[in-house]
Amino acid sequence: MMNRDHKTAMRYLNRSLAAILLGATALAVTACEGSKAVYPERDKLTGQRVFRDPSQPNQEQGLFGPGGLNLFGGGQQAQPGATGVGVNSFLWRASLDTIAFMPLTSADPFGGVIITDWYSPPESPNERFKTNVYILAKALRADGIKVSVFRQVRDRDGAWVEATVANSVATDMENAILTRARQLRLAVLTGE
Repeated sequence: MMNRDHKTAMRYLNRSLAAILLGATALAVTACEGSKAVYPERDKLTGQRVFRDPSQPNQEQGLFGPGGLNLFGGGQQAQPGATGVGVNSFLWRASLDTIAFMPLTSADPFGGVIITDWYSPPESPNERFKTNVYILAKALRADGIKVSVFRQVRDRDGAWVEATVANSVATDMENAILTRARQLRLAVLTGE
């Protein structure tokens, strides 16, 4: 009797193990079907290593790789120059290029704000300028950039006092930044 119960128990155990193995194999096969190969490559704008799915060349990059958590993109199709930080990379680079002669106090690529320190031109040491540049958009547009220019002059006692700045100065700087941004964009599009 004991022998017969033992054989029944072993048969039941073998069937249970076979069912578990079959289920595990089926689960492994279905898990492998949905996976995609991901290959490392370099991002053209930043030069950083990224992982992209070769079957989806225009795939958005997320925080955890392709199709992962994308905090800034929202699943929209990215246009050239739009970065994951909320500002246009062409406007950002053009702004830095245009005000490169002035010392920087702060440059925030996430917020799109560049603040310079006071700069005195060599030809007029009794006058100094300060500039704030605000990049307001992801797109390369004329209303995507705002420049504020401040001016001070020395009084008789040698102290700096506020002075007026012509409105055309800020507009001219905005136009110079936009012109440079268009040049940078054209260089990327033509592959130069």
